[in-house]
Amino acid sequence: MGRILIVSNRLPLSVSVSKRTGRLEFQRSAGGLATGLGSVYRSQDALWVGWPGMPRERLGDHLEEVVERLRAESCHPVFLTQAEVESYYFGFSNRTIWPLFHYFSLYAVYSQTLWEGYRRVNEIFCEVLSDLVREGDTVWIHDYHLMLLPSLVRRRFPEAKVGFFLHIPFPSFEVFRLLPWRRELLEGMLGADLIGFHTYDYVRHFIESVRHVLGYEHSLGQVNLGDRVVQVDAFPMGIDYERYARAAEDPAVQQEIARIRRKVGDRKVILSVDRLDYTKGIPQRLEAFDRFLEQHPQWREKVVLILVAVPSRMGVEHYMMLKRQVDELIGRINGKYGSLGWVPIWYLYRSLPFVNLAALYHVTDVALVTPLRDGMNLIAKEFVASKVDGKGVLILSEMAGAAKELGEAIIVNPNSEQDVVNALSEALSMSEEQVERNRKMQRRLQRYHICRWVSDFLDRLEYIKGVQRDMAARRLTPEVRREMMERYRRSRARLLLLDYDGTLVPFSERPERAGPDPELREVLKLLAQHPNNEVMVISGRDKAILDQWLGDLGLALVAEHGVWIRERGGAWEMIEPLRNDWKEQVRPILEIYVDRTPGSFLEEKEFSLVWHYRKADPELASVRARELKEALLYLTANLKLGVMEGSGVIEIKDAGINKGRAAMRWLGKRRWGFILAAGDDWTDEDLFAALPPGAYSIKVGLSPSRARFNVATHREVRGLLRELTLR
Repeated sequence: MGRILIVSNRLPLSVSVSKRTGRLEFQRSAGGLATGLGSVYRSQDALWVGWPGMPRERLGDHLEEVVERLRAESCHPVFLTQAEVESYYFGFSNRTIWPLFHYFSLYAVYSQTLWEGYRRVNEIFCEVLSDLVREGDTVWIHDYHLMLLPSLVRRRFPEAKVGFFLHIPFPSFEVFRLLPWRRELLEGMLGADLIGFHTYDYVRHFIESVRHVLGYEHSLGQVNLGDRVVQVDAFPMGIDYERYARAAEDPAVQQEIARIRRKVGDRKVILSVDRLDYTKGIPQRLEAFDRFLEQHPQWREKVVLILVAVPSRMGVEHYMMLKRQVDELIGRINGKYGSLGWVPIWYLYRSLPFVNLAALYHVTDVALVTPLRDGMNLIAKEFVASKVDGKGVLILSEMAGAAKELGEAIIVNPNSEQDVVNALSEALSMSEEQVERNRKMQRRLQRYHICRWVSDFLDRLEYIKGVQRDMAARRLTPEVRREMMERYRRSRARLLLLDYDGTLVPFSERPERAGPDPELREVLKLLAQHPNNEVMVISGRDKAILDQWLGDLGLALVAEHGVWIRERGGAWEMIEPLRNDWKEQVRPILEIYVDRTPGSFLEEKEFSLVWHYRKADPELASVRARELKEALLYLTANLKLGVMEGSGVIEIKDAGINKGRAAMRWLGKRRWGFILAAGDDWTDEDLFAALPPGAYSIKVGLSPSRARFNVATHREVRGLLRELTLR
């Protein structure tokens, strides 16, 4: 079992140089990731890789000492210059990705210079990892700062076990598409074997973006990239539950609880803890508290709001503006309602140590957690875990990922001031019902704690690697390829059965544009000219287009999935007498779906109708395809018609006609010493099923198949055929 390499923008330890003594100082990082994983990685055989929090220039001669000190803490630093920090962290990460992914698109900056800085730092992280990764290691990459890193690691270490977790929301496609570098970020993330998000909403948004931008399909969260599959799943991050549940037993925490109670007296405590970030909705929260005191004067002097705002990204202009706005709001509210013995809002602009935070959780009556958008929000979970007596009410924004798990909280729309006012009134007046609500949430949090989150993610990563290994076992290996070439060379009777679209040529948005290139024509001609060979292209295309493209190459041809057959040098003949009068009943249905699905179109062949939807919006096409299939299955139940779904098409034809039946005409001709069949979609499965056991059947793509072997793309089939011409 290898090590776990946790890779994130920041290490769990921050390094600084004391202005007074000039010595190094180390302190625990305040970020949610460091807090969440900090209690786990030490118990594993793990190494944490990240930036130590200070530019390389300011560390001066301390670099070696930093490495040594961090090594003792199972950490490895990635040193960055001030310019790199500015463009990568304060720049692209927090001026482009952060606002856009939190739906603040007007705040997003689209700068090529910042993008180049972001890409360069991701490359620096990869260079550092190149010296650390050993065989058997698991590389677990975290968050939006390093979205390009999975693919960079994949290129260096093709067989590595790579996971990626995004701790912020993944936006809907309509928002994500605003990003000029959307393709690069998706391809970067897809370098991982497993991609994790906090909620299924984020999973759905990511998969939708992958389909729209890159065109990859998925099945049960497995995205098929052609040469491998990537699993996408939801893993709601937990907390160290026992740490918060037992915190009040600590004498230091008890002492702090007593101190807070003396200051608060018998007033009710409302607690708000956040980083000072525009996504947290702090000004909106303050405005709602102002409105609450206005509408409910009976609570004046009986309640206090403790607002803890942790400084954040003060180099970014929006954060400096936010700080001024919050300061002014607090001053206005305290001036408006305060008296000689009562200040409505206690404002702490700093990060709090665990002891102080745990004590605040313990004495709080109402936790006000109302971000405008949040990936998860662990504050809500920490508060609930801390309420050992069950007393205390959580008000939680529906825009936080935690709302998917903590449904017993009072869920509010953070943009509705009155919603929050009503929630405060309800929470402050809630009776014993709060205990029942908290116990349900506590049981849930106790089961799915931080260690469970880690193990679930790593177990799922192991699972998808197993799936990839199973698929790799079906890949056409060099050994099998050599065996195939030797058997082909020795055989005097060879049969080659080849699908066309997706197997010999890539798919085209318009079917008529998928004609064979000169190289393909030359390869097919050489194979067909060999006296030992019988080469057949067996396609869903109509006979006229196959004649036009391939009719002069000496091939046998099968059109419309087996309706029409033309032996080498012969004329077209129908496999059996067929009718096509059914088209008059079916065509109007298909035309309706063409009208309702922009980008789709209808192709009419002699004995089949085909609805093409590859150019249509993927989400709409998926819905329409399901609807159409159901309608057609009902309509054609008594017409002996088959409804076949291929890659971006639905085809209606005679149910008894398929590629396997057509191939039997050649399979029964003689005793073949070598048979090769290649296809790419489920219309080829009948062909694979008809082959004798010793045949070489090849499926293009990694989806399950009756074929014996898989290849990644049509290019591998072309390469294989080219090699056969040399034997």
